Amino acid sequence: MTTPDRRAPGERVDLRRFAWLSIVAAIVTITLKTGAWALTDSVGLLSDAAESTVNLVAAVVALIALTVAARPATERFLYGRAKAEYFSAAVEGLMIFVAAAVILVTAVERFINPRPLENLGIGLVIVVVASLVNGGVALVLLRAGKAHNSITLRADGKHLMTDVVTSAGVLLGVGLVALTGWERLDALVAFAVGINIIVTGIGLLGESVSGLLDKALPDEDHEVITEVLRRRTDATVTFHGLQTREAGQQKYMNVHVLVPDEWTVKQGHDYIEGLEAELRGLLPDLTVLTHLEPISDPASYEDIPDGHVPIHGDDHDPTRPPGA
Repeated sequence: MTTPDRRAPGERVDLRRFAWLSIVAAIVTITLKTGAWALTDSVGLLSDAAESTVNLVAAVVALIALTVAARPATERFLYGRAKAEYFSAAVEGLMIFVAAAVILVTAVERFINPRPLENLGIGLVIVVVASLVNGGVALVLLRAGKAHNSITLRADGKHLMTDVVTSAGVLLGVGLVALTGWERLDALVAFAVGINIIVTGIGLLGESVSGLLDKALPDEDHEVITEVLRRRTDATVTFHGLQTREAGQQKYMNVHVLVPDEWTVKQGHDYIEGLEAELRGLLPDLTVLTHLEPISDPASYEDIPDGHVPIHGDDHDPTRPPGA
């Protein structure tokens, strides 16, 4: 059972504090990892520091995107600017590719020309501290991104969590170099880090493109909406043509509402007002658009869009009125 969101319908949440948290974390980890690289001369640790630099750029871009997305609608941007978050995720994905390219080139050069590592003990301790900082902030961002349906925070959280995994791999590789004395292992670990970062970037770009192409709401939101519509369906009122999409924090749906032919405009309006209030009470970020139609008019069943969310079971024909 989905737990209703306790925010007031239409209430927006300022997410910029999470972007500032990410910026602070990036500055701290860059400082720590750069120090670890300077002490050890490890290309693996250099690759880790390079990814944290990308984290800082991405966090700044996220702050800008969240600031733009929070602006209200205007005469020029009638639906607001919520999709600015998808551009942030796309920029972060592209920045990941840049970091990966630098890491791969550096790894190849170091594999060809290996060098001994120094001060590994203190260097590894510093990286562990940086990883703990990144891991804690990543969990905060991922939870906030899920709670507020923010692709920007989810992308930033995934990036930081990837950084944690990267650091773990680097720690393992550099530790093995210390144990075995095989210096080229440091370069191999850095190369693996670069490949892993590329995979993360591809995922972020895919999610960003899906949002810009008006991806449908998640299945759990569809279940909340269709449960309400199924419960309200009877011999006199039914629904079809449900479509949904999301734009950052904002969620949108439109549905055809078929009511008795003899209802007055006021009766239909009052019914739709109640329906919209119920849906927004369960999904506060939801904007509901409805199209009122007479239930017995054949034309009411000729405008069902090709792409729509099934509302009723397989035994229900949405192109015919109930009981027909």
